[in-house]
Amino acid sequence: MPFLVPCSDLRSVAAFSSDRWYLSPIRWSDPKPDPFRVCAALPSNGVALGLDKRKDPRWSICTADELHYVSVPNSDWNLALWRYLPSLKAEPKNHPLLLLSGLATNAIGYDLSPESSFARSMSAQGYDTWILEVRGAGLSTHGTEANGLLEAGQNHATRIRELSQAPLNIIEVGQRAVPTSFAEFQERLSTTLEDFQKQLDLVVKLGWDFDHYLEEDVPVAMEYIRTQCKPDDGKLLAIGHSMGGILLYAMLSRCSFQGRDSGLASVATLGSSLDYRPSRSSLKLFLPLADPAQVLNVPVPFGAIYTAVHHLVSQTPVLSWLKPQVSAQDMMDPELYEKLVLNNFCTVPAKLLLQLATVFQEGGLCDRSGTFFYKEHLCKSNVPILALGGDQDLICPPEAVYETVKVIPEQLVTFKVLGELGGPHYAHYDLVGGRVAADGVYPHIIEFLNRYDRT
Repeated sequence: MPFLVPCSDLRSVAAFSSDRWYLSPIRWSDPKPDPFRVCAALPSNGVALGLDKRKDPRWSICTADELHYVSVPNSDWNLALWRYLPSLKAEPKNHPLLLLSGLATNAIGYDLSPESSFARSMSAQGYDTWILEVRGAGLSTHGTEANGLLEAGQNHATRIRELSQAPLNIIEVGQRAVPTSFAEFQERLSTTLEDFQKQLDLVVKLGWDFDHYLEEDVPVAMEYIRTQCKPDDGKLLAIGHSMGGILLYAMLSRCSFQGRDSGLASVATLGSSLDYRPSRSSLKLFLPLADPAQVLNVPVPFGAIYTAVHHLVSQTPVLSWLKPQVSAQDMMDPELYEKLVLNNFCTVPAKLLLQLATVFQEGGLCDRSGTFFYKEHLCKSNVPILALGGDQDLICPPEAVYETVKVIPEQLVTFKVLGELGGPHYAHYDLVGGRVAADGVYPHIIEFLNRYDRT
């Protein structure tokens, strides 16, 4: 097993009606593809939105070349797919690339800025790159909740930032006039809480768990991408960060158990594991939340919490514990770190947290019935895997990554722990968008992808 250790006017979707408008899927077989046309059509499994039409509010959020939606059968969910077209300067690739994000995060983490963009780095290599936003994340929508949870979350983040900063401003300016009166502050706080409660109510009403992602969201997205890109062998390459990698592991395990093809040519995981027991993962600190959440079915608003905490404690010692959970010292530009904190995190339902908490139990992650343990069947997979860990990853430490890696056939897995004694070091997010990720992380991934794209 090779491995490396340290030192070594497009319509708004709100316009739903009996004769609703749908955007036509991109047909790359057309003589002159036009991904931006709007047409009246029967409901389809997927639609594409053109980024040259900026009246839709989603374009202030989405930074991809194209935004697609795919509907989940037997549900009202429409999942967002951010597409980054392959560079014409690069050698054409045989397979499209699917990116899966972590728990309570959205597509922005893969594309923080033009200078720090995992997605654009992959498309620059010639990969037709797609980021899936699962139900409840980012721009994915449910029924007439047309603006998605990301836009709402960003509005909340902005308001929380302003509101949380107000008390600090009062302290800082002393006798100077405060820009927001107490009455205005109270009114804005009331509005923010009211809007935020609506978002929480939606999550509580719907509820979903890890298996919904695994059995419904990821497969329908993969099928849509296959339809759009038409790879010769019908397969995709896939990269998952954190929970995204857990999803890929679980998919390989489930497919192996059922004796069916996963549809994946190769898989790379970043800071992911099916079994965290041997590690001192900081996620253990959140386990006490599980029991009351199970009783009350209370969703956890990671985005709102992290945003409020970030602004209220940015000048206190608390930050010395909080920030390393995301990024190691000097590994992220402060402005990009703040952008990540304010825009990347979402609210998650209790059912999802409860199922993911099984990574700390005997046998590791299991399905919602508690009878199928995903790690048990990963050994039967025949898909090549690259497993990367960060030397200062407090959420998924290297020993947790290895706990899953060790059950994979040696000839199929490459395990690397990135980081050096004298630096640079890699915390949980640094594997995706750290300051030196383009030089220290991406080359390992690109070499791996290229190898199995050719085969």
